[in-house]
Amino acid sequence: MTALPALRTGKPRSEFGHIKPTAELEIPYAIIEGAEAGPCLLVTAGVHGSEYCSIEAAVRLMKTRPEEIRGTLLVLPVLNVEAFHRRNIYIMPQDGKNLNRMFPGKPDGTTSEQLAHWLVTEVFPKADAYIDCHGGDLDEGLEPFTIFPAGCEKSQALAAAFGIKIAVAAGGSGYTVDASHKLGIPSILPEVSGNGLWGEATVTQMTDGIRRVMQHIGMLPGTAQVTKLDVVTMWVPTASVKGLWYPAKDLGDPVIAGEVLGEIRDVFGETLATIRSEKAGFILYRLTSLSVNEKEALLGVGTPV
Repeated sequence: MTALPALRTGKPRSEFGHIKPTAELEIPYAIIEGAEAGPCLLVTAGVHGSEYCSIEAAVRLMKTRPEEIRGTLLVLPVLNVEAFHRRNIYIMPQDGKNLNRMFPGKPDGTTSEQLAHWLVTEVFPKADAYIDCHGGDLDEGLEPFTIFPAGCEKSQALAAAFGIKIAVAAGGSGYTVDASHKLGIPSILPEVSGNGLWGEATVTQMTDGIRRVMQHIGMLPGTAQVTKLDVVTMWVPTASVKGLWYPAKDLGDPVIAGEVLGEIRDVFGETLATIRSEKAGFILYRLTSLSVNEKEALLGVGTPV
């Protein structure tokens, strides 16, 4: 099957299956439709195949019963299936590219570009709101935060409903939430857990956040509790050389402009690069592996807006 089934049939149902967005990809989906008309919420996970907290949260969300909701819930729990099975970080194994840098994609591009194009043209337009769940890859430690497109009040409101205090107002292009925002769809990207770990506390934090968003948009009964957000921008230094990474700061640590964030050394202990902060703020996430390659992200420095 190359196209998703109709989402708004007016009949309560739970439908599960696989879809082939490209000739070489097959991904699972779930459609849960309530008896009463309402909004359509799209939830994706596994853009990065080893962010297991996000994937398990999406899998549990697929157990939502039609009688619980108004409208339609569309869940794509593992977009990067091959990376999930191979336990790869960041990339799609088929082309070696980071899917969350490929949007809006290309119909005649590489695998990740084709998948991004399919999402932008065939899936995003069906949604009234979008949550792209992430969870810190195998080499990333992080403080929970939610990314939303900078300047989008509706997306910021989704972040406040989701319930993580720190919210990153993100600019730039190539990302899921940027592409959906450009289509007029409010969207957020929550990051929960880290290092590929998952457990009851972190998965529950993700699923509870999703359900608060469902309340916020009118899919679930009740009024969503709204969190007062600490909105930040995020600066991400990258490695200028490959080597051994020695961070000088841990998660949550404050930093001032010009302060040393860490060093890259060779195996003999010689310093190859010293990383200094361009911004004042605090550490939102950091690379936790000893090994680092050129151009890889080292840390995220959050700076209050």
